[in-house]
Amino acid sequence: MPSAPYRADLAEGPDDARVEYAQTVDNIRLRLCLWPSSTAKATILLFPGRTEYIEKYGRVARHLTASGYSVATLDWRGQGLSDRLSDDPLLGHVLRFRDYQTDVATLLEFTARHGTPAPHFLLAHSMGGCIGLRALTQGLPVERAVFSAPMWGIKMKSSQRPAAAILPALARLTGQGHRYTPGSRPVDYDPTTGFDDNLLTGDLDHFAYLCRHQQQDPRFALGGPSLVWFHEALRECRALVRLPRPTTPARIYVGTREDIVTPEAITRIHANWPQADLAKIDGARHELMMETPDIRDRFFKETLAFFDAAAA
Repeated sequence: MPSAPYRADLAEGPDDARVEYAQTVDNIRLRLCLWPSSTAKATILLFPGRTEYIEKYGRVARHLTASGYSVATLDWRGQGLSDRLSDDPLLGHVLRFRDYQTDVATLLEFTARHGTPAPHFLLAHSMGGCIGLRALTQGLPVERAVFSAPMWGIKMKSSQRPAAAILPALARLTGQGHRYTPGSRPVDYDPTTGFDDNLLTGDLDHFAYLCRHQQQDPRFALGGPSLVWFHEALRECRALVRLPRPTTPARIYVGTREDIVTPEAITRIHANWPQADLAKIDGARHELMMETPDIRDRFFKETLAFFDAAAA
């Protein structure tokens, strides 16, 4: 497959990164990455969140590969250096939420081509957790799964809920679905003014790391979601509640300072999933893998122990 651009200087990831473009069956060009480990005992499929991209997980991949895991990930359609789906490249857009499952299939083909070592595990963050849960119910070939602040519900103010129930569907019917969702805006990655009010992390070093990415390579930037994306996301979250729970053993993590996804939705889905454990991390915001050292150390220690038990 053709090689794809990769900002190793910004990623701060493992020295060996195999980054390629691949075409999906519906003709979307995706950027995919494999960080192999010379001592790999298994492979982690890393499902990132909305607005995210491969380089954002460079530090995470360095930690995971040093622990004996190869890591495979991608830029979802409509973000990163995969094909954008709107004339406005900053618009977060998708036609149908289940189109992301086509991206999952393309990632699996990529790992098969590279012969990534079994067993395979899922590590899914935020929107990646929404995509990942759907994939598990459809037979994603992983032995275990860990979810970081999964987007099984979207946090909204009570005043926003009536409009959220009507406006996205109405916009789609009237051909206005490519408009930005009201109230949405790009994430403000400014280390001098944005840190105190950010909802992502309490760690200034990691916040500055994200700021460098956005400032030094504007191609990574993504703004608010389209009304179609928002409509599809809400519909998918409702659908996930009704689906039978996977039999895959899983661990679910959410911070007590979470303010992007809905903790109540996470609790609701966990309640009738016997194979899943739910842990709430005191003081953590949304980015558990990029939080303060004590929080991320706990997250990685428990996640790797969970995977190690099935990789032995």
